[in-house]
Amino acid sequence: MQIEKYSQYSFILDRTAKRVKQYAQAAFVQNNFDITIDQWSVIKLLYQEDPMTHKELSERSGKDQPTLTRIIDNIIKKDLVKRVEHPSDRRCLQIRLTESGRKKVEEFSPNIAAIRMKAWENLSDDDFSNFTRILDTIYNNLSE
Repeated sequence: MQIEKYSQYSFILDRTAKRVKQYAQAAFVQNNFDITIDQWSVIKLLYQEDPMTHKELSERSGKDQPTLTRIIDNIIKKDLVKRVEHPSDRRCLQIRLTESGRKKVEEFSPNIAAIRMKAWENLSDDDFSNFTRILDTIYNNLSE
């Protein structure tokens, strides 16, 4: 039956996403990076666009607010980010990358790029284009 053929896509996506994260986290440990994949994703986002509110970071990272708060609390302890007052909204705080956070992103970026490329061994640019097109289509189908 045609429908059953496609019923496994969410399992394949979930399985692959878990493997990617497990591989990357193991590589972080092997390279003695003192942060987790989730912490990296937050400081990398802030490196690209600093500062951001909790809500903006939550939306951009795909993390829910409680999870993001825990991640931020941990990277504050490592002096990679800090909470600062929002310049125009006193009810809101922004998360800002510290100088040591900025240095960490610059130091780790080349190694992390190499770690991420492991998944793309034996695949072409066309494969990547098709992959992103398909995932974007699935995402958009479920967003309507």
